[in-house]
Amino acid sequence: MTVTDPETPAAGWVPEPAEEESAEDDMPLSLRLSIADTLTLGNATCGFMAVYFTTTGILIPHLTGSGESGMARNSAATAVILMLLAAVFDLFDGIVARKLRSSPMGAELDNLSDLISFGLAPAYFVLVYGMVAVDAHQKMSALAAIVVLLAVVLRLARFSCVTMKDGMFQGMPSPFGALTVVSIVLLELPFIPTLLAIIGVAWLMVSRVEYPKPRGVLAVAMLCWIIGAMGLLAAWAFDAPGGQLLLQTGCALQIAMAATIPLFATTRKANTFRHNRREARASLR
Repeated sequence: MTVTDPETPAAGWVPEPAEEESAEDDMPLSLRLSIADTLTLGNATCGFMAVYFTTTGILIPHLTGSGESGMARNSAATAVILMLLAAVFDLFDGIVARKLRSSPMGAELDNLSDLISFGLAPAYFVLVYGMVAVDAHQKMSALAAIVVLLAVVLRLARFSCVTMKDGMFQGMPSPFGALTVVSIVLLELPFIPTLLAIIGVAWLMVSRVEYPKPRGVLAVAMLCWIIGAMGLLAAWAFDAPGGQLLLQTGCALQIAMAATIPLFATTRKANTFRHNRREARASLR
């Protein structure tokens, strides 16, 4: 008599192989990239390429004495357009993350990409400006560049630690600050006013002034403004009729917005405080 172990498969019967898990299921959740993360990496790529064009098209030709004003203008315009494109990626990665999903490392990727595109790239642009401008001072420009970079680092670190009410930023958003810094440089003001304005923007980025997040109509308006700015830069780069004037007008508008938004925000906060105080006094009567 043959005794069969109940735990041993019967002769001739081969157990079916377990269903293999896909490579995506084997990958830890923290290592999967979402669509929003891909846009964020596009942001970082644009920031790096902005540094590349600033170096190869402006700095190196200036140091070697082989550059032409037209080539430097095209490279400067390309670098700034790449920063604008990085701002577009930064705008859409947030929208996509809210609509679809974001990976667990999405917030870290966003901060690192913003540091490259809106910290390193504009700070390097300021540094190179201090080396090629006629009336600039290289050491002072290096100081201003460090101030811009550190302001963005502090702002991004605070963003990760401080919880703000929904729909608001504390301090000027780094994309808006970076574009304002570059606009100040392109406006070609005298060196000292340029330096003071850049430091003022850096202070606004680490300030407690509240800025609205670009959502809904505001996001559409911001996108239209970025596209318009790209057009102004292209007209300036190709020396179109009136291109210089158009670029200066666009830069002046960017700086004007950077100056007026804090005033509106501070006025609104003061009015809210006074209104709450009047209500508190009325409730005590």
